[in-house]
Amino acid sequence: MKSTKDIAELLDEPACEHNKKEKSGCAKPKPGSAAGGCAFDGAQIALLPIADVAHIVHGPIACAGSSWDNRGTRSSGAQLYRIGMTTDLTEQDIIMGRSEKRLLHSIKQAIDSYQPPAVFIYNTCVPALVGDDLNAVCKSAEELWGVPVVPIDCAGFYGTKNLGNRIAGDAMVKHVIGTREPDSLPVGSERDGITVHDVNLVGEYNIAGEFWHVLPLLDELGLRVLCTLSGDARFREVQTMHKAEVNMMVCSKAMVNVARKLQSSYGTPWFEGSFYGITDTSQSLRDFARAINDADLTARTEALIAREEARIRELLIPWKERLNGKRVLLFTGGVKSWSVISALQDLGMVVVATGTKKSTEEDKARIRELMGEETMMIDDGSPKALLKVVKDYKADILIAGGRNMYTALKAKVPFLDINQEREFGYAGYAGMLELVRQLSLTIESPVWPAVRARAPWKSEKVA
Repeated sequence: MKSTKDIAELLDEPACEHNKKEKSGCAKPKPGSAAGGCAFDGAQIALLPIADVAHIVHGPIACAGSSWDNRGTRSSGAQLYRIGMTTDLTEQDIIMGRSEKRLLHSIKQAIDSYQPPAVFIYNTCVPALVGDDLNAVCKSAEELWGVPVVPIDCAGFYGTKNLGNRIAGDAMVKHVIGTREPDSLPVGSERDGITVHDVNLVGEYNIAGEFWHVLPLLDELGLRVLCTLSGDARFREVQTMHKAEVNMMVCSKAMVNVARKLQSSYGTPWFEGSFYGITDTSQSLRDFARAINDADLTARTEALIAREEARIRELLIPWKERLNGKRVLLFTGGVKSWSVISALQDLGMVVVATGTKKSTEEDKARIRELMGEETMMIDDGSPKALLKVVKDYKADILIAGGRNMYTALKAKVPFLDINQEREFGYAGYAGMLELVRQLSLTIESPVWPAVRARAPWKSEKVA
């Protein structure tokens, strides 16, 4: 179980804008704050996209929940991450002191059944409260079966989902990163005049496979992605992250501690960026070239940006005519609270307000830069508050997470899912086409005038 000191160190994040306000870093959890996800939830969703690892939840069956494929990330090969594994602790296990033994047997079963390159163990509230020695069990299992077993001490009562994200990142830095050297470039993959540079992406989860829209651009530029932590990642890739020349921080709310520790331990520079929207995608590519400081890479990057922007802007012309001036209420958090604004503004849409419940101070600063100092930021995500904003600001569509879908539909407001449950990827230049298509399909659906019309049986009777 983590001590108060351990948790305080994770909350105290020098690279986080919140530290300018208080020594403790990000805000401490308050009663009820885990309703949006506890520390265990945050740790698991941060690492679950590492697709070839056996992810075991050490705790009662309820913590594992409905586990099959519960993350919207996509894998290009391994599928083991989709299988929910748990020690399924019962009252008898706790009373008789069998939980550690049960964990050891669970690790053996996972190794025998699936032969994973590693096993991740997620600690939950019950074993943390009874005092299970997670580190000792993992160390014993690793010695017995020769497979890396990584302890992730993320009991839900430690704090919020964001703290769990940081616990997950800290576990990767302590136990995984730096334990292996990258593979050599494949023979015959060399291209004349192009030097290959190794990079990482931190806090990129490949939701709905959207990073696959961006990867071909990086390949063309000669940027080899050693690892995306953790979208479509493999354990052996995470091990090599220390060898990258630069790290891109995609979601600073989640794993900024990883980028900072890689810089302090290995001297790897990092920057924060986004692949949502034309403007931000181009800027992120430029930031890679700037950080690497290769003149040839910079020239090729500008040529690629010019080509791709010209192509996508031409394809967007008919869509922009349909969406121009449409008013949007954006209720999400983290990097999407500002990066999606940029994408919508590229389409000529008006963002009337944005949610900032899970945003950092730096995220809020970016929002003000994009929308002005007087922009409306929403912390209250209750149905009543959201619908009031929709009505007061005459929003044409609500873009939010899946939990807000029924609020919008009951109020007869067009709704588009932007969070991890979504089925479509919106990143990169190609993702913009999918975004405008989904926006148009949603706003222009014939269902809205039908459900808003007066019911036939309520119409006035003809005299």
